[in-house]
Amino acid sequence: MTLDFDKMGGLLPAVVQDADTGQVLMLGYVNEEAWQKTRQEGRVTFFSRSKNRLWTKGETSGNYLTVVSLHEDCDGDALLIRARPDGPTCHRGTVSCFEQPQQTALPTAPVGFLAELERLVQRRRDFPDEDPKSYTASLFRKGMPKIAQKVGEEAVETVIDAVGGNTEGLKGEAADLLYHLLVLLAGSGLSLEDIIAVLRERHSTISAGVRRE
Repeated sequence: MTLDFDKMGGLLPAVVQDADTGQVLMLGYVNEEAWQKTRQEGRVTFFSRSKNRLWTKGETSGNYLTVVSLHEDCDGDALLIRARPDGPTCHRGTVSCFEQPQQTALPTAPVGFLAELERLVQRRRDFPDEDPKSYTASLFRKGMPKIAQKVGEEAVETVIDAVGGNTEGLKGEAADLLYHLLVLLAGSGLSLEDIIAVLRERHSTISAGVRRE
């Protein structure tokens, strides 16, 4: 990357975006030293103008931003950092610094919410005792046969409502199916990203004019 720190007085604006949901989390500023530290350590570090020093996001709260990818704009004077947050990004406890008290949450793309839900499902898989009453954790404890059974049941119920023209029921059953499919994928060590990669590969093949049999 060729960044023009001199052009902006030594500081470049850096937008941080959730790598999974696409939600904008915060805006900060980096100098050359903060930029190098971010690249080397894989955690987002800014230059704090109020503290007049380097500041690694999460150094006090533990809510670090783990770097997934780094991107400069066309003029080399602004940055996009795709990261995975370890917790709420804002000091007020909200997911994003752009959320306001009167808002329940910032709107995100549908696939973004699925990624957020998947993250929770994976956490229940990895830390099943964190919430003893969690239905998701109970599914993981029962194992893959039970999870697969639930996917099959929800798939049948989804088909029944679709064939019967019950659109209201279909919404609920489809939601149940998507949720249980996320659990199935997590239990199999897979993610939405893996499935989307297959879809993208198929789409690129079709776009290139290669017929799939």
